[in-house]
Amino acid sequence: MQLGFLVDLHLCMGCKGCEIACKVENEVPLSTWRLRVKYVDVGTFPDTKRTFTPLRCNHCQNAPCERICPVSALHYLDNGIVNIDKERCIGCAGCVMACPYGAIYIDPQTQTADKCTYCAHRVASSMMPACVVACPVQANIFGDLDDPTSNISKYIQVNQGNVQVRKPEKGTNPHHFYTNAGNVNLNPLASHRVDGHSLFNKITTLPVGGHH
Repeated sequence: MQLGFLVDLHLCMGCKGCEIACKVENEVPLSTWRLRVKYVDVGTFPDTKRTFTPLRCNHCQNAPCERICPVSALHYLDNGIVNIDKERCIGCAGCVMACPYGAIYIDPQTQTADKCTYCAHRVASSMMPACVVACPVQANIFGDLDDPTSNISKYIQVNQGNVQVRKPEKGTNPHHFYTNAGNVNLNPLASHRVDGHSLFNKITTLPVGGHH
């Protein structure tokens, strides 16, 4: 079994329900996040468009965070989830620096590493991750990548040629996929600003509750 995640960005409407559900389920401190929804504004005024990109741990098959951890606090579960043992973590932050996706943080309360674990505690009880349950448009698709009959495997099969991952050049083999993603959704450096034109030419990332 290899559990994976896929987000259909054509469906995501940026409601941040997944973000809130994650914080509540995992008691994530307000100053940090396991999952966040990035707002991406593209185009030149008045022809502009806003899209959304949920970001979380990619649960890589070749995870740099797991390799660098000196106490094996980051470890693989049998289902492919990259999990964290907070009892073993010494707060060295090596994993924070090793992760190319910025998905790991040091919990300000426990001073130990934390990140998305695909709600491993819920998965162990045969429940879906909290973010999947909270999504009102079913943009979050979770399941076993090794099972050809699972929803995620069927989704990937139907959308062949339209399935992408973040930073494939890093060789981490992420188990987190996106469909219907533009280049600026997954690659911040793909955006550009033309002098004399609207700031909508560049990516805008707003914090929770942020305003223009």
